[in-house]
Amino acid sequence: MKKINILGLITFLVLVLVNLPFLVIIPSSFTAAGYLAFPPEGFSWQWYKMILDRPEFIDSLWTSLKLAAITAVLATFLGTLAAFALSKYKFRGSGVLNALMLSPLTVPSLIIGISALLFFTRIGIAGTFTGLLLAHILISIPYVVRLVLTGLSSFDYTLEKAGYMLGAHPLRVFWDITLPLLRPAIVSGMIFSFLTSFDNVTVSLFLVAPDTTTLPLAIFTYMQETLDPLVASISSVVILLSLVFIILLEKVYGLERLFGLNSQSH
Repeated sequence: MKKINILGLITFLVLVLVNLPFLVIIPSSFTAAGYLAFPPEGFSWQWYKMILDRPEFIDSLWTSLKLAAITAVLATFLGTLAAFALSKYKFRGSGVLNALMLSPLTVPSLIIGISALLFFTRIGIAGTFTGLLLAHILISIPYVVRLVLTGLSSFDYTLEKAGYMLGAHPLRVFWDITLPLLRPAIVSGMIFSFLTSFDNVTVSLFLVAPDTTTLPLAIFTYMQETLDPLVASISSVVILLSLVFIILLEKVYGLERLFGLNSQSH
């Protein structure tokens, strides 16, 4: 019991430490002063209104949303197919392939960004939206594979067999039986892919061009020139958008199942 309490206390302290920046950034975005201050001096919405007067932030926001949406769809499609292959078909080298699919989770983002830059420069797509999209798909697929594999670990394959025995076409079995049961895992993978792409900085830093700058990089560039409450207001908007998707992820799938804590194998 004491061990559990100590672990719970450590977990609580880590969560508080991780969320402390949010407790500073969000209140600071409402300051009436012309500089960053915490606690905020007065209350004002002026810094949120100023976002609309900065076209570079608006344009980069739409670029990030478009990039994240396309990444989520393609990464979910490819990652789901890969997870099905790894789960249903045990072939020689499947373990190596599984490790390869999940390797972007272990390789530092800096290395991925540099490698992608060198490779895309050689094939002529560095600095293009296509190159940036391919890199974001690469770093997003592992999350889809992980989530769908977690869903498949508790999947009852006898339901598929029953459909086949009743004469259903494989596509009909997949559409009416497999897909509905795995939809929470697939949708969660899509949401996680969207968030991974939308918030990415390190990989994008090596691959963006002036016309493909993402919102996180626009914020990073702005901070190199000046540091005022406008940065806090934009960051608060990004935090809010991410929080909305995280809440949606919890409602759809549950964060406990997200990390495979309740998964059971059959």
